[in-house]
Amino acid sequence: MLEFFATLHWGAVLQIIIIDILLGGDNAVVIALAVRNLPDQQRTRGVLLGTLGAIILRVVLIAFAVVLLDIPFLKFVGGLLLLWIGVKLMMPDHGDPNVKPADQLWTAIKTIIVADAVMSLDNVIAVAGAAEAADPQHRLALVIFGLLVSIPLIVWGSTLVLKLIDKFPIVIALGAGLLGWIAGGLIIGDPFIDRWPALNVPSAEYAAHIAGAVLVLAVGWFFRKRGRAAQSNAAH
Repeated sequence: MLEFFATLHWGAVLQIIIIDILLGGDNAVVIALAVRNLPDQQRTRGVLLGTLGAIILRVVLIAFAVVLLDIPFLKFVGGLLLLWIGVKLMMPDHGDPNVKPADQLWTAIKTIIVADAVMSLDNVIAVAGAAEAADPQHRLALVIFGLLVSIPLIVWGSTLVLKLIDKFPIVIALGAGLLGWIAGGLIIGDPFIDRWPALNVPSAEYAAHIAGAVLVLAVGWFFRKRGRAAQSNAAH
């Protein structure tokens, strides 16, 4: 054990921890949005299980990071999926009595894991790159260690965002817009887009980010308004 710590590349350890902390903000927003409609007694379980599932999946993705990022259309399709998740998370909860609490919990957990997997397509390459500086025998252990360090921060961040959502509902729209922003970057960052040099400029990248955020907010607002109107009509 002492030999393991003595031979660690502490620079790589520090880089991985910093990367995981910086990337934890996106996870916290997704988790908070996904569990916000759960009963209070299930929110903590949703946060913990969703975080654990996302972390395990991220370790798997890191192992295949370089290969995944070179597959054409993967990021494009992932971006489209993230757009839909952003819209879905803006939907109001009607409290369907036919849906069991356990089903609601697992639905929230699945949403967290899928969204994190999509958002991690770009992020995992940063962690994998930082781990390259370490001894090959230590790389996977370093990645897992860095992710474990980030878990308390993600859980704390999710709890904080949940409190903000309860007090300021506008946070829901801001969180959904963030997912749209990330989705736009994924779509224009797909290797297939490299065939069009005109799109490989900073202005096109910013435009894609903005378009993704606006699209999620516009479509989410439309369905949210329609859902509330249908709920109001049903009440009368």
